[in-house]
Amino acid sequence: MGLFNNKNPNEAAYVGEKKHFTDVIKNSGPGELLLWRQPEEDFNTNSTLIVMPGEEAIFINGGNIEQVFTSGTYKLNTNNYPFISRLRNAFSGGISTFNCVVYFVRKAVSMEIYWGTDSPIQVRDPIFQIACDVQARGSYKVSIEDSAKFLTLMIGNNVFLTTQAELTNFFRSQFLMHIKSNLAKAIKNSGEELIGINAQQEVIANELSKIISGIFDEYGIYLQVFTIESIDVVDNENRQKLEDAISSKGVMGILGDNWERQKQFELMKDVANNPTNLAGMGAGIGAGIGMGGAFSSMTNGMFNNSSGFSQGSNVDNPLDRINQNNTQHTNTTQQQSDETSQSDPVETLKKLKQMLELDLITQEVYNEKLTEIMSKM
Repeated sequence: MGLFNNKNPNEAAYVGEKKHFTDVIKNSGPGELLLWRQPEEDFNTNSTLIVMPGEEAIFINGGNIEQVFTSGTYKLNTNNYPFISRLRNAFSGGISTFNCVVYFVRKAVSMEIYWGTDSPIQVRDPIFQIACDVQARGSYKVSIEDSAKFLTLMIGNNVFLTTQAELTNFFRSQFLMHIKSNLAKAIKNSGEELIGINAQQEVIANELSKIISGIFDEYGIYLQVFTIESIDVVDNENRQKLEDAISSKGVMGILGDNWERQKQFELMKDVANNPTNLAGMGAGIGAGIGMGGAFSSMTNGMFNNSSGFSQGSNVDNPLDRINQNNTQHTNTTQQQSDETSQSDPVETLKKLKQMLELDLITQEVYNEKLTEIMSKM
């Protein structure tokens, strides 16, 4: 008897024609909210629960999740849902209520959320090994996959992410931390030139999404899509060095993909443009140039009879040293080329013109050799 004398305040209010419990339970919060808590905590045991598509309702009592309802309409009574019996308040006058906290969780896919690195990431170009600063930006979409897990972790950490913006801010720090470290690794492993790395955006985004998915999954959130819109190399001194290196490689493309040939190319230019220093440069060229017939066949025929390389001159011809270091096959090819060049002045002129276009010789040297050859025709 004493039990029923202690009337629930809500029941007493109801007797006074003021009802403070709810008959219909539904999400009445703003549409942009990810998480909405029902203001009332006392409900009629015959109340109706309405859960709209794209959301779930979670009933909590004493910190424990009692029931999760997916989309649909439910008649809440003790016959259908025995857990209500445990939550039921004392009643009289034919009124029965139960007490619990109800959350509505929005599971629909979020709007596009934009992200961007807050500071440059230092990475090294995989090809040229030049350290550069890069920044990246993109977007992603998420949805709450496990409502109970999401709510438990949020409440347990005293964090209430009610909007998409709050969700973004909550994950921003660890989100960007993982993006920065793994973006640098992805660029390194791509084996692509940094300037053209945007061609690999989709591949890199797929790799990063695996990492980001793991972060969200811990909170019951599913990463629907993750994209990289741009990876930009910061415009500074190192970027200029990288662009210069790419330009140089483009010029060297006529010699093939062997990057070591650039050094040989530069040495050959020094030989052609500084004939008075040939004696001092000879040893370095002989050791550094392994190109063999390609340049030797172009140069020997033109320089063998010049004043700088005449038989009576005391200046050592480094091109002869190159020929001596070549293999027997290269020497044979060289000899055939030399004979053709010496016997055919037109062929020699063609090669001379090629050297001028390749910037192997100056215009002055070209004019001098042209005059010399023309005088012998």
